[in-house]
Amino acid sequence: MIYLGPGGNCDKDTASSLKKVKESGLGAQEIEFVHGITLNNERSKEVGELNKKLKLKLSVHAPYYINLAAKEKRKLAKSKYWIITSAERAHHIGAKYLVFHPGFFMGRDKEKVFELIGDSVGEIKDIIKDKGFDVKLAPETTGKHSAFGSLDEILRLSKKLRINYCVDFAHLYARNNGKIDYKEILKKLKEKEVHCHFSGINYSEKGERNHLRISSNKPNFKELAKLLVKKRQNFVIICESPSPYSDSLKMKKIVEKTR
Repeated sequence: MIYLGPGGNCDKDTASSLKKVKESGLGAQEIEFVHGITLNNERSKEVGELNKKLKLKLSVHAPYYINLAAKEKRKLAKSKYWIITSAERAHHIGAKYLVFHPGFFMGRDKEKVFELIGDSVGEIKDIIKDKGFDVKLAPETTGKHSAFGSLDEILRLSKKLRINYCVDFAHLYARNNGKIDYKEILKKLKEKEVHCHFSGINYSEKGERNHLRISSNKPNFKELAKLLVKKRQNFVIICESPSPYSDSLKMKKIVEKTR
């Protein structure tokens, strides 16, 4: 199965957005805390009760300003706080995945940064388990060369810590200077359900610059859809284009036509 939906609300608030997503025949939504955590626990529980009826595939995106390899202790502590607090909201919402950008190299050895991020994520995983938050950590592939988050880095982190992950195809396209081999990527994704992001993307030699509509074909969604419909895995694909709701509907039409 392929579950499609927007990143962020497509209506006045989260509840009305979920209803709109369901009514339009989409199957997923990512609730974005990228610029700050906008729901308290009480409101999160209300959203969770609503989705028990709607049965959408929900996920949460933690704030952008996270660096689990930060050199300053204060910034590192704050990064952990944002992820743990997002996990609490995700638990009450009933979201399955908590997506986050792991951190930055900042001119340091890549192996050292891998160890730093691994230690931080491992600590967060233990705290979430102790608190009883039922949500899966999903570090995301990133679009800038200065950021930790190539596909191999994310999959290695996932395997080491026994956590999930988020594959952002646009970010991988930008990392590889406008080239993407969907078949090779999909060969590496072994889970029964894979959480993904998709959009068009503008890039430079440094990687990601800004997201674009899927009509840009940078990368091409039709090519990915042809492969996904043949897979026995479930794929949750969150659209992160500048118009995520309308582009999610376009992606839905592409999938239906491909089938």
